[in-house]
Amino acid sequence: MTVVDRFLQYVKFDTQSDELTNMTPSTPGQMIFARHLEEELKAMGLDNISLDENGYLMATLPANTDRKGIPTVGFIAHLDTSPDLSGRHVCPRIVENYNGGAITLNAEKNIVLSPEEFPELLHYVGQDLIVTDGNTLLGADDKAGIAEIITAIDFLKNHPEIKHGDIRIAFNPDEEIGKGAHKFDVERFGADWAYTMDGGEVGELEYENFNAAVAKVTFKGRNVHPGYAKHKMINSIRIANQFAIMLPRWETPEHTEGYEGFYHLISIEGTVEETTLTYIIRDHDRDRFERRKKEFEHLTRKINHEFPGVASLEIADQYYNMREKIEPVSHIIDIAVEAMKDAGVEPKVVPIRGGTDGAQLSFKGLPCPNIFAGGLNFHGRFEFVPVPSMEKATQVIVEIARLVANR
Repeated sequence: MTVVDRFLQYVKFDTQSDELTNMTPSTPGQMIFARHLEEELKAMGLDNISLDENGYLMATLPANTDRKGIPTVGFIAHLDTSPDLSGRHVCPRIVENYNGGAITLNAEKNIVLSPEEFPELLHYVGQDLIVTDGNTLLGADDKAGIAEIITAIDFLKNHPEIKHGDIRIAFNPDEEIGKGAHKFDVERFGADWAYTMDGGEVGELEYENFNAAVAKVTFKGRNVHPGYAKHKMINSIRIANQFAIMLPRWETPEHTEGYEGFYHLISIEGTVEETTLTYIIRDHDRDRFERRKKEFEHLTRKINHEFPGVASLEIADQYYNMREKIEPVSHIIDIAVEAMKDAGVEPKVVPIRGGTDGAQLSFKGLPCPNIFAGGLNFHGRFEFVPVPSMEKATQVIVEIARLVANR
């Protein structure tokens, strides 16, 4: 089975995660998909296959050489898709030999994937692209990664002339809601280091990510009949709006790039009596990250000075920049770079403007940089993945296994 065959099969599973359920996995579809993959790994004849009650699936491709001292390397991808858009009834199709023009995803709804809006499409002229029908996301994040890992492992198993050490693979739930690594048993996984196959376009290699926190600011109001409200009503919605505009206008996702951090208002829930603003706070630099959190404390105090006792703040750190854990073992980056070059891919070492399970796993003792899976425009109806990018990612996994054994 090819990587494309697997991918087209996997996207049929509805595996959206849901941060509101407080369960692991957060949705039943993820466990259904994990059980399907478990049976596939058993049919391939892998060793040490385990699927726990939380939806963490692990397996081993045993070493095929007697050489001693070969490190155990791991490859990881996540089962879930983003809750930002439906992943139910995904209907992918292949656009063969893309000609550089606009792609009509859904004629009835006039949904068009155009290079005018998504110029990165033009990087893939002449290639086969897998796209959606415009009604759902595609699920390349991260079912492309799963397909690539399993296809690479299958290839290695059927080509014993390529020598490798023990290779561990794992598929985990709930990455999209920031909980993918929470119950990941690093000790049971047993790898010396690993790579998440969860990056974007071909060639991306990432070992720097945002430091991340979530902030909730709650404003308590007082409702009074509006005809008799003078000097009595406290409108929490208006006070929340006042807080929101106190943050720097240009330090938001739509105005930042590269290493620039931001404040991102992701939800507003409110009435006159009570309003809650939920933000995510992001910055690659740890000191600036801490200052951003302090700014929330400062603005909350400022609001409470004007409206005593109205505002309360909760901040929780989510993950940290893995760079500090990767740099001491930089040879794992060197191996990935060499593997990409051997596979005919030009490495693009870039910072992640987000996070991966690898960031949290790195702080749990498993150094885990991120490698491209090939998809673009994640989390939306305009998501697509070039077929050659998935094939290259599969080759990179094979090359890493070979290089680790030969070193």
